[in-house]
Amino acid sequence: MIDRRSRAEGHPRIIVALDYGAAKSALALVDRLDPGLCRLKIGKELFTAAGPGLIETLVHRGYAVFLDLKYHDIPTTVARACRAAAALGVWMVNVHALGGRAMMQAAREALARENQPPRLVAVTVLTSMAAEDLLELGIAGAPMEVVKRLARLAQSCELDGVVCSAQEAAPLRSECGAEFCLVTPGIRPAMAGPDDQQRVMTPRAAVDNGADYLVIGRPVTRAPDPLAVLREINREID
Repeated sequence: MIDRRSRAEGHPRIIVALDYGAAKSALALVDRLDPGLCRLKIGKELFTAAGPGLIETLVHRGYAVFLDLKYHDIPTTVARACRAAAALGVWMVNVHALGGRAMMQAAREALARENQPPRLVAVTVLTSMAAEDLLELGIAGAPMEVVKRLARLAQSCELDGVVCSAQEAAPLRSECGAEFCLVTPGIRPAMAGPDDQQRVMTPRAAVDNGADYLVIGRPVTRAPDPLAVLREINREID
């Protein structure tokens, strides 16, 4: 499970989402950040465009990297993908909880064999999805009910935590306990709009709700001075 000492040791709790389509653009932003103030998230678009080399560059620069590819496949394929991610030196990797128990257990067992395994978390319900979206997919229940079911499943598979909306952090903290890691996208400082996220929250409120890590994209990446925004958010949550 996740080492909760990361809070006391002052490790960055902000994860900046590098939502770019090319390494050049991402690195231009990274040049204006500080690994002491944030971690970095690489998703499907950037990883597809830039590949493992970008991750190696960022790790070499001292950044903790969250590889956000939401693996969802047969257990053997996901296990091998997780081991490949571990070899890149990433700090965190995720799978999709809808892949089921066998898949999540295979991922956990594969990483357990690594000397320095990355943290393994599961995606529950995307923050862009509302109740009507779940119903259209044939998934019964309100988003919070579905999130709880998937979080309990991930915990029973011994994953380190889940990715969830900050609005779901408080009930999940109560449901899953203090040692379960909650990574929360949909974080928007008070001055920023919600963009395409449906379930959003300010950084301070998210931490008060029990979030461990805050994924923040456009409020940082599109800011005239992204480093100043990082410093301000860190002051707010500390």
